[in-house]
Amino acid sequence: MTDLKALTLVCTLKPSPNDSSSDLLARDIQGELNSRGVAGEIVRVVDHDVRFGVTTDEGDGDEWPVIRAKVMAADILVLTVPIWLGQPSSVCKMVLERLDAELGETDDQGRKSTYGKVAIVGVVGNEDGAHHTVSACLQALNDVGFSLAANAGTYWVGEAMQAVNYDDHDETPEKTASATTMAASNAVHLARLLRATQYPAPT
Repeated sequence: MTDLKALTLVCTLKPSPNDSSSDLLARDIQGELNSRGVAGEIVRVVDHDVRFGVTTDEGDGDEWPVIRAKVMAADILVLTVPIWLGQPSSVCKMVLERLDAELGETDDQGRKSTYGKVAIVGVVGNEDGAHHTVSACLQALNDVGFSLAANAGTYWVGEAMQAVNYDDHDETPEKTASATTMAASNAVHLARLLRATQYPAPT
């Protein structure tokens, strides 16, 4: 079945073509989605002129509306996020702030524009903070209308205060690979259920 589409927003601070662990994890997640019949696109946010703000279009050359159109066309949204100082990256926070605009965007039945879309969060870092970052991102995405399947997060963190990154491994660490598989499988399952039966209009 190839009825679903995914969009991954890579929230690395590094523009292309720099190597990025967040980009590598994005490709790992998309590979799992592909194997389940889900077509996808990966967008590195810093490669685009996305303005700070909380509206759907901040004007003056803001490129968020182009990315937003891809979000709206997708059934599954993936955020891959590096940890900096124990926090989600500033790029990730900017993306979440732009998605805040969806609180005011509804269809003709009063449902948020994001209803029926499923979210996954992937986190990388060589310091503590994976659980905090996953939970902060998933809570924000759920607040603006995205649905969360069971085990909606996957992550890899190296030893704190060391220099080993996710993209330094020759093979994907077993536990991360398992979590990525589960997150993708459950997200696809939920997305297909929501495609078949959308949330009811608020009453």
